[in-house]
Amino acid sequence: MEITLIVILIISGALLNIVGFVGSVIPALPGPPFNYASLLLLHLFNIHHYSTPILVILGIVTAIVLTLDYVVPMYGAKKTGGSKYGIWGTAIGLVAGLFLFPPFGIIIGPFAGAVIGELIGGKESKDAFRAGFGAFLGFIAGSFSKLIVASIILGFFIYGAIQQVA
Repeated sequence: MEITLIVILIISGALLNIVGFVGSVIPALPGPPFNYASLLLLHLFNIHHYSTPILVILGIVTAIVLTLDYVVPMYGAKKTGGSKYGIWGTAIGLVAGLFLFPPFGIIIGPFAGAVIGELIGGKESKDAFRAGFGAFLGFIAGSFSKLIVASIILGFFIYGAIQQVA
């Protein structure tokens, strides 16, 4: 393969990794799938051959962490004393925040949804805010897990890129 094309593909993969890291912190972007796409880019263009088990495992981990990113805020609300009203409020706030106030709505939405849900359910404001804080902590945990997965995938990308250059 021509060296210019290899450099362009490696730079494209590096940009995908940057977007992946940004997406791990900024809620509107699903970060780890961009990181995973960088590996597929190297693999599909024969810049570096990753084994099938590695690609499958990292693909599954990427899908799991992306799913958990939406589930963990509800779990956080439940663990901090949230009722079904708070959990439903978290889920509704997550979806509403994602579409109504991107990108920050996905941070504020679960918190506000949990608080509003608990207040509708008859909880005192102190307990409602506790559930909202749990939803916020769940969001932080989801972001942290996405950063970990993005870092692991970045390691595989760097290894593959260096193998081609060396």
